[in-house]
Amino acid sequence: MDILKQITEQLHGNITDASFEGANIVLYTENAKFFREGEPQIKEIVDQIKKRIELRADEKILFSQEATDAEIKKIVPQEAEITNIIFDTQRSIVVIEAKKPGMVIGKQGSILNEIRKTTLWTPQVQRSSAIKSKITENIREVLYANNNYRRKFLNSIGEKVYKGWNPEKVDEWVRMTFLGGGRQVGRSCILLQTPNSKILLDCGLDVASSGSDKFPYMDIPEFNLNQLDAIIISHAHLDHVGLLPYLYKMGYKGPVYLTAPSRDIAALLALDFIGVAYKQASKPLFDSSDIKEMVKHSICLNYNEVTDITPDVRLTFYNSGHVLGGALVHLNIGNGLHNLLYTGDFKYAHSRLLDPAIAAFPRVESVVTESTYGAKMDIFPPRKETEDKLIDLVNKTIERKGKVLIPELGLGRAQETMLVLEDAMASGKLTKVPIYIDGMIWDINAIHTAYPDFLSNKVRADVFQDKNPFVSEIFSRVGSPQERKNVVEGGPCIVLATSGMLVGGASVEYFKEFAGNKNNSIIFVCYQGVGSLGRQVQDGINETRMIVEGKEETVKIEMEVQTITGFSAHAGRNELLSFFNNMRPKSKRIIINHGEVSKCLDLASALYKLNRVETNVPRTLETLRLR
Repeated sequence: MDILKQITEQLHGNITDASFEGANIVLYTENAKFFREGEPQIKEIVDQIKKRIELRADEKILFSQEATDAEIKKIVPQEAEITNIIFDTQRSIVVIEAKKPGMVIGKQGSILNEIRKTTLWTPQVQRSSAIKSKITENIREVLYANNNYRRKFLNSIGEKVYKGWNPEKVDEWVRMTFLGGGRQVGRSCILLQTPNSKILLDCGLDVASSGSDKFPYMDIPEFNLNQLDAIIISHAHLDHVGLLPYLYKMGYKGPVYLTAPSRDIAALLALDFIGVAYKQASKPLFDSSDIKEMVKHSICLNYNEVTDITPDVRLTFYNSGHVLGGALVHLNIGNGLHNLLYTGDFKYAHSRLLDPAIAAFPRVESVVTESTYGAKMDIFPPRKETEDKLIDLVNKTIERKGKVLIPELGLGRAQETMLVLEDAMASGKLTKVPIYIDGMIWDINAIHTAYPDFLSNKVRADVFQDKNPFVSEIFSRVGSPQERKNVVEGGPCIVLATSGMLVGGASVEYFKEFAGNKNNSIIFVCYQGVGSLGRQVQDGINETRMIVEGKEETVKIEMEVQTITGFSAHAGRNELLSFFNNMRPKSKRIIINHGEVSKCLDLASALYKLNRVETNVPRTLETLRLR
């Protein structure tokens, strides 16, 4: 029986329209009394069918936008500091953006409830970014501007999910094909197939490669963009999300599931990717309209929120400890037939920025894990030792009147370094010099301030108590070529700049200028991809050919080159082993990817010996049957 019909019949004519928003069911009523008082009846049905149902007022009975705006400002305390009110008319939702969202919600949701009962709009609350973020504003505009399309799109997903909805049905097989990321770091992309579903787990680029090696394999018989049901993104680094807008350019119209911070950062990185392509005089893979399509088709989930994404696959995200919004992806396939955990990238230790990855799940039979630092020698030193080493190297460079360049991944690594430097300077361990932030880091900082709930307990508490470390006065943003020139010509300083592998971006510009002076230092704190300029410098090259003021020139590398591995946002060897040792329940099979060949094989061998479970190390283009 049609699930919507089943629900509306039980509510005896009180419902004027019923539709889906993804796997959620939304009911609209023209009866204001039922809207205000009908929740107990809705709850009864939820208990029966075990699906999320939301009751909203029909557009016909809503207060006008002007009256609602005035009511909200009257009901919400001024101290909440409302910055924006956005009306999503087609879905009867009003979005309230405020600097202190807790004060808009009220005790046990009392203020939201009052807004709902008074205006009949369904209020949603979002935190205003402490740093103004153009990208977050643009994304919210895209989501609420064309909402007739958005409402139809969300409904179409629900129709697919519930088509032939049968909780008793058991499927027969599950298999996955590695389109990228097998025995390598970069271009992560896995095609998961069941008799009913085709799902893509991540869709990244290998930023350190060129030609066809840069992209996942998509010209294979099993992969058909038009048959894809969903894409799931674990986190917003380019090697996991870089090709996503291109899929929309090529005609994909389906959903992409990710967390809200991952959506915002993915859009920002994609725009930067276009900018870098133009600077390198090459044609970008996609344009801003494709990024807009990606945003329009995004469905954001919080950690621990369960949702059906196809008739036989249920998705839950868990904190991965890797970067803001990064998620371990748990898939319940075939109503419990098989449970798969795809880790993406993760960290199983406390960092300043994030809490460690979750290691307890309802059920798990197979795990696909990263192995970036999976080799025997990939043992990270204690965290304090790592931080002390960074502070010591910076102080020594400053003493000899040099400049420090720290090439950063704009997401995650840069924010971690900022927290370490801010604390060291506040406690007097670090000589006071300017700290310059260049590239996308500042914009990504802004996104961090909009989503503190995804950060560690300590940073979240600081943000809530107006001690936001990302807006500390010790950091200065570099936003123009002239400001960059001033940094280059000025005195001793610390520069954090993207990209982390010296592949395009602001870090390359500083490297050209700093490389020839032996008083300067470059400190690598993140993974350097094979083939990248960062890896070559790390491996000890003395010179390199670079474009300087429009001409190709030889740049001599006289500066001090240092690498600090303990800051990695990835799990080191001991963390990887510890994760599987502590994981509950134990999985029956561990599949290793996202690592150089030797590291994958080394980790597979160790996990087999310690856990006595089947381990696989698939090559790219290999298919594994999970069941």
